Parts: sequence; structure tokens; C-alpha cells
Amino acid sequence: MTDAAALPGQPRGGVLTGPATPRAVNVLAPNASVMTLDGTNTWILAEPDSELAVVVDPGPLDEGHLRNVVDTAEKAGKRIALTLLTHGHPDHAEGAARFAGLTGTKVRALDPALRLGDEGLAAGDVVEAGGLELRVVPTPGHTSDSLCFHLPADQAVLTGDTVLGRGTTVVAHPDGRLGDYLDSLRRLRSLTVDDGVHTVLPGHGPVLEDAQGAVEFYLAHRAHRLAQVETAVEDGYRTPTQVVAHVYADVDRSLWPAAELSVRAHLDYLEEHGLI
Repeated sequence: MTDAAALPGQPRGGVLTGPATPRAVNVLAPNASVMTLDGTNTWILAEPDSELAVVVDPGPLDEGHLRNVVDTAEKAGKRIALTLLTHGHPDHAEGAARFAGLTGTKVRALDPALRLGDEGLAAGDVVEAGGLELRVVPTPGHTSDSLCFHLPADQAVLTGDTVLGRGTTVVAHPDGRLGDYLDSLRRLRSLTVDDGVHTVLPGHGPVLEDAQGAVEFYLAHRAHRLAQVETAVEDGYRTPTQVVAHVYADVDRSLWPAAELSVRAHLDYLEEHGLI
């Protein structure tokens, strides 16, 4: 058995649903799959002594899950005051409109098409509710609208799909771009170095106790993949499908379609930088 502390980011063991930090509670959506791991993590955030809560990523359009999120908050004596989205992929955002109806909340997101209400989210914004403070961190790359939320009081960051609790994420070409993603990872690394962030509250998978270790692993992994793709092209593998079959030969074939998106993003990056 592998010691979790030896894995990248030191994933926390045990049940995923429930309290993760003094201000963050996870409600796991029942949409487990190869791409969503154990399911989507829906985060309820609140100051311990406040009646108001913020929900990040209501998840899929699953009535039972959405009502479970509301019930979990109410049992803790909280009223949901606002809904936020890390990005617009359906496993995170599809249930947002229905959730807004259940809770009477506005939905704030970077993408105007996902918002319910006048206010969006942008770099440098600070979201406040009942004394809770969340700082908006733009992290494009997985998608162009990806955001993270820095929770200073818990020295934590909610990462959506930018950093997962297990494995690595897809750079979802063509909307996702590798150069943006690398810049976003470096931005997250600065949070761990300069702002004391040590806990990752991901969109999928377990909580990570070593945020800096997780981000450094992601950066090293991307550098390794980039070198593999460059070498594959030099060796005559020209199409994304050919590169995937060569570079991801040891990966479950069910993941190859997602891998091809990332490979296309890597090929674009190499072309833009004159490396192929």
C-alpha cells in the first residue's frame, strides 16, 4: 500500500464528504466517472459563527445532490447567500440555475453566459459573505474561464479542475491553452510561497495537504509531457492521434480522447514557440 503522504500533494485519506477545513465542507456529487474521479466536489464555505454561506460549484443537474447541498448547509445553521463557479463544464455548473432557484441566490462566474445576476467575477475581486473572504484568482488553461478561489483564513485554495486531488487535469483544447495553464500553475505556486497557502480544495478527488508540492508536481509533469510530445514529433509521429498512441501507450485507452485534447494543446504550444 502506498503511503498517501508520499503522493504528490499529500492527499488526505478517508471519506471525501464532510468538513475539510474550519470554513469548508464538501458535499460529493454522485457523478463518479473516469473523468470526474469520485464525483464533483461541491464546496460550502462559511465563517464558523456566521449564518451565511457561499457555495462553489453546485455540480451536475441532479436534484438529489442539489437538495443535499441545501440540507447540509441548513443542518449546520447556514443560509446559502451566493453561488460561485470555477468554470462552466457541466459537471461543475450544469446544476447552477436550478440551485439558484432552490436557494434564491445569484450565480457569479467569469463567463457572462453562466451568470444569474449582474455581477461577474474578475481578477482581484474579493467575495464577502457573513465575514467570509474569498479572493478571485484567474487560472485559465484547463478552460479559458477557469478561476480559483483563495480562502486566506484557512490558508487554502479552491482549484476547480486546475489542480485535482488525484492525477492530473486535461488542457481542454481548443478552449484550454497550455501556455495559459503553465502561467496559472505558476500563479498558484506564488500563493503557496508568498501567501502561505498549504491546502488544496479541489474540484475532484481528496483534499491535498501540500499545495506547493502538488503544484510543483503539476509543473514537472507538464514539462515532461511537453518534452515527450516534442520528441514524438521529431520521431515522425505527426498527428495528435499518433502522438497519443505513442506517448500515452501505458495509459488506459478510455482516457485517450481526453489525452488527445491535451496533446493538441501541447502541439499548439510547441508550434507557437517555434519548437516544431
